[in-house]
Amino acid sequence: MTHKTKGIVLRTVKYGETSLIVTIFTELFGVQSYMVNGVRTASKSNKKANCFLPGAILDLVVYHSEQKNLQRIKEFQWAYLYQHNFSDVIKNCIVLYMVELLNKCLKQPEENHNLFNFCEDVLKELDTAERSVTANIPLYYTLQLTHFLGFKMIDNYSKENSFLDLQEGCFETTQPDHNNFIDGEQAFTTSQILKVLLPFELEQIKLSRDARRNLLLQYQNYYALHIAEFGQLKTLTVLHEVL
Repeated sequence: MTHKTKGIVLRTVKYGETSLIVTIFTELFGVQSYMVNGVRTASKSNKKANCFLPGAILDLVVYHSEQKNLQRIKEFQWAYLYQHNFSDVIKNCIVLYMVELLNKCLKQPEENHNLFNFCEDVLKELDTAERSVTANIPLYYTLQLTHFLGFKMIDNYSKENSFLDLQEGCFETTQPDHNNFIDGEQAFTTSQILKVLLPFELEQIKLSRDARRNLLLQYQNYYALHIAEFGQLKTLTVLHEVL
C-alpha cells in the first residue's frame, strides 16, 4: 500500500553504483530508512539525487510495511525549494547541525506531527532569515526541540532562581551539588531564548561568538544527560567556526 507524506531528509548513504539509502523523518511514520534506486546513473541529471540532500523537505509517495526496516519510495518531489539553505555556507552548516541533532534524538519510528511541523517551520524560517536571526537559530532550535522529546527545559528563571540545573532541566535557587549547571549571563540568556515564540524575535538577543559557542556546548551536555548514548555532535565544531 502506498501513502502520501512529507519528509525531512536526515542522512544519505550511497549504495551500489546507482542507488541511495536515505534516512527521512516523515510526517506519517516518523524516522524511516528508504532505498532509492537509479538516482545516481550517469545518464540522468544529478537533480534527482539533489532531492536527498540533508535538510531537504520533500513530498513523498512511499510503500510502507511495519514488518520491514528498509522501505521504498515510489515518487518524490520538492515540497519546499530553498532559496539559501543549500547555497549559503552558514545556513547550510546550521541545516546540517539541525538534522544531525534530530537524527540523534529520534530513536523509534513513531509519528510526531507536532515535532515534524516545528522542524519544517524552523528550516523554512532559516532559509529567509536575516543574519542577526540566523546566528541565534541553533540555540533556539536546540532548546525548543526538547519540548517535543520529553525533557522540556522549564523557564522558571528569576533573580532568586538563577542556577540552571542541567540534570533537572529547571532553574534553582542554590548551586547544585554537581557540575552540570550554568549560571550568570548564560543562565539569563537561556531564559530569554526559552521565551522566544517565533524565530524573528531572536534578533533582539545580542550575543558574541564565544557566548553562542559556550551555550551550544552546554546544551549538548543537557541532551547527553537525558538521551542514552547521545555522544557528541560532529557538526558542532564546524558550526562554532562559521558562527
